[in-house]
Amino acid sequence: MTQAKQINPIEQILREHPVMILDGALATELEQHGCDLDDPLWSARVLIENPDVIVQVHADYFRAGADCAITSSYQATVDGFSKRGIGEQEALDLIRKTVELAAKARDDVWVEVQSGVVGSKGLKGQSVEVPSVCVEALENEEHRADRTGDREGECLRSRPIIAGSVGPYGAYLADGSEYVGHYGVSDETLAAFHRPRMAALIEAGADILAFETIPSLQEAQVLVELLKEFPHAYAWLSFSLKDGTTISEGTPLEVCAQTFGSEPQIAAIGLNCAPMEVVTEAVGILSRASDKPVIVYPNSGEVYDAATKTWSGQGTCGSMSDASEQWVAAGAKIIGGCCRTTPHQIGELAKKWRS
Repeated sequence: MTQAKQINPIEQILREHPVMILDGALATELEQHGCDLDDPLWSARVLIENPDVIVQVHADYFRAGADCAITSSYQATVDGFSKRGIGEQEALDLIRKTVELAAKARDDVWVEVQSGVVGSKGLKGQSVEVPSVCVEALENEEHRADRTGDREGECLRSRPIIAGSVGPYGAYLADGSEYVGHYGVSDETLAAFHRPRMAALIEAGADILAFETIPSLQEAQVLVELLKEFPHAYAWLSFSLKDGTTISEGTPLEVCAQTFGSEPQIAAIGLNCAPMEVVTEAVGILSRASDKPVIVYPNSGEVYDAATKTWSGQGTCGSMSDASEQWVAAGAKIIGGCCRTTPHQIGELAKKWRS
């Protein structure tokens, strides 16, 4: 039986809102909850040891106003779990579980939103406003997007979606290669690495895949070709950057946007885990080179040291809301945060673009 093609979930949200709001850092919040991520599996370690904390962090972002949660599968791969003595079937079950955890958080918070709950407690007891509610179903019953808001004209909130994180091959290497991109491996090696996780995330019900922190044109091309094996699915494609004009391995951003701008299954093209200072320039290039919605979720501005696995420098995430005005003016349609950003920053973005 042929599976019907899904509606593009990003397109659906952007029909209702000028800007789609992503979540922020998962690992940062897990560490705030006392999780030890000093492990090659990174946040995937928590998936094994304490999955309830992952649900809590996802819920904090949904309460802050995120339209999308990115699953905890960035570093969850069959190959990576194998190094920990976990067999293929159990590894695939764990990858599917990342979707289930995010969906549970979404569904729990959506009940709160529909109930008109105000002052729901997020991380560390912070109060996060949840809008008053009236549910309006779209005409297409099969693919409707539930929405909430008030009838006085306040912008309605769409039911959030789940993005299955497909991190780069370099994340599995756990040596910072996702910020360099020169792996020295074949297309076949990359395809064999990525295919099982993509299949598991789609089977588990992810609304869209997030090809994120991709450092090279080669890996992006492999992922987009693999996506064609799942013709009903969509993905966004987000690169790590060397600077405001090139991705990590040196390919110009303009070339990347032109290469994938006509791919029907790619729902958005953009960047993540780059410092905020380069975002406006990069967004301008992407928006001029392609008609795809531009997605941006930068880090806090701190610098990651792959050798020590530590962050240093001054973060600038407090100004994310203000900076987002320039990003939107340059053409960004989807905005969130990456490493070292928090539910507070996402809440500020939601206030700015949903008030």
